[in-house]
Amino acid sequence: MTVNITSDTNIRSFLTNVGLITSNGPFGHNIMACEWTHQISYDPALIALAIRNHKATFQNIIQSKEFGVSIASVDQIILSSVAGNRSGKDVDKIKMLEELGFHFSPAKHIDALMVEGACMNAECQLVQTIDIGDHPLLIGEIISLREIDAEPVVYNQGKYWSKGERLSKPGEAVLTRIRKLHEKYKK
Repeated sequence: MTVNITSDTNIRSFLTNVGLITSNGPFGHNIMACEWTHQISYDPALIALAIRNHKATFQNIIQSKEFGVSIASVDQIILSSVAGNRSGKDVDKIKMLEELGFHFSPAKHIDALMVEGACMNAECQLVQTIDIGDHPLLIGEIISLREIDAEPVVYNQGKYWSKGERLSKPGEAVLTRIRKLHEKYKK
């Protein structure tokens, strides 16, 4: 049974990062904020993006077979907002963001720009497209990765958040109890 939950606000309760996806193709150099940007494999190193197929970024990636992924830092909320609320079909978001004081640099292995000051920059080659739901998945293999010591922004229910304080994992006493219960309930 399929349930229609598109109007249910609870579906928007997931916590995500903000992927800043850069591309170059029929719409020129472009950037978009992509809430659904996820690492899906260590070996090979794969990232999945869920992007609607009518978007300029989707069309750039399909033609060029490559894209950049920069994970937005807490200092890049304005950048994320501009990149996510305008279409690369209608406006040169790169020039607009540069005028707002943000900086981009050419990627080393792909023909796209990378966001300076982001928590992470990954250069990816498209390896697979999966047509599922209203946002097809674009899967890219990371061919170059650079991490920066910056705090990532957290996105939830249309709002930006910082990570806050680090929480501790369970202590040794709790871990010992869990191991004992594991043995007790082993199948």
